[in-house]
Amino acid sequence: MIEIMSPAELVRARETGALVANILQTLKSRATVGTNLLDIDQWAKAMILEAGAVSCYVDYAPSFGRGPFGHYICTSVNDAVLHGLPHDYALADGDLVSLDLAVSLGGVVADSAISFTVGSQSEQDAAMIAVTERALKAGIAAARPGARIGDISHAIGTVLSAAGYPVNTEFGGHGVGSTMHQDPHITNTGRPGRGYKLRPGLLLALEPWIMADTAELTTDADGWTLRSATGCRTAHSEHTIAITDEGADIMTLPR
Repeated sequence: MIEIMSPAELVRARETGALVANILQTLKSRATVGTNLLDIDQWAKAMILEAGAVSCYVDYAPSFGRGPFGHYICTSVNDAVLHGLPHDYALADGDLVSLDLAVSLGGVVADSAISFTVGSQSEQDAAMIAVTERALKAGIAAARPGARIGDISHAIGTVLSAAGYPVNTEFGGHGVGSTMHQDPHITNTGRPGRGYKLRPGLLLALEPWIMADTAELTTDADGWTLRSATGCRTAHSEHTIAITDEGADIMTLPR
């Protein structure tokens, strides 16, 4: 299903996006050496409920997971890159953390992810995070009316590949709207001029993610957490954007 949002729904999408962004930035500021992933999950829960929003994760049970997810945020650390199930783990100095959050407010979903290092940061980790952010920026720049999904994928993949990172195409960006995961699927590499034609009112979550030296994933025994097959470090950045007459408008910016 592909939904086209009305102007009123786009206003709500911006409100949802600001909530998601603010929660992520608050969690980043609270995440220090010794912080437990379960505490991050509970902090996210409290902020979501206080805002009158609804978690997109707690009852989420797709075919690729061992659901329902049962938590409020994805917490992926070091070699974990996607769908990290919060568990009893205290963050250590130098851990690379990716937080991925999706909520619904007023019936409209926004989805965003950030990566950061707790305590000391290596040059490699800083470079990986920066590459995902540059790729996200390139994908957003390519998202304009009349362009196609392949143009976004190509823009993202060009940045990732130029930096020397392998690109996995199993998981990527997607449409959002009244639900979290919708068509179209947006791979993180692709051919320009291919796929669904973008039109105003379309909400998309773009999410470049990388693993330092592999494109292969493994799944933890929890049935959710996806890790690099080689144990290498990972990074992930994501924004929800709206296609407008003028181009892409980022919904998930903090206020």
